[in-house]
Amino acid sequence: MVDKVVATPAALELVAFLKTQHGPDLMFHQSGGCCDNSAANCFLPGEITMGAGDVYLGDIGGCPFYIGRAQYETWKHTQLILDVIEGHGGSFSLEGPEGKAFHTRSRVFSDEELQALGIVRNYS
Repeated sequence: MVDKVVATPAALELVAFLKTQHGPDLMFHQSGGCCDNSAANCFLPGEITMGAGDVYLGDIGGCPFYIGRAQYETWKHTQLILDVIEGHGGSFSLEGPEGKAFHTRSRVFSDEELQALGIVRNYS
């Protein structure tokens, strides 16, 4: 099985901490930019609504992780890697007051991984 989203130990540690502060039902949405930056934001239930325009990528620390469909189409050939950096990110994400920010890195899937995911690489 190929994971579309994974997390570093630092990210998993921050997720565990946020769960102790806010409860177990957190969720992530990879923002496409504008006022909520271009990062993975962590939300409480009800702070954001997922719909037909969002794609579920997997779970991070037991929390569902989504991305907008248009952004997914651009990045579907990559594995998203959730990490943490020191400093403040967007104002919408739960980790902001902790002096840390979730940071998304990516890795291009191999041809074998893409085949397993049923994704055709577009070389044009």
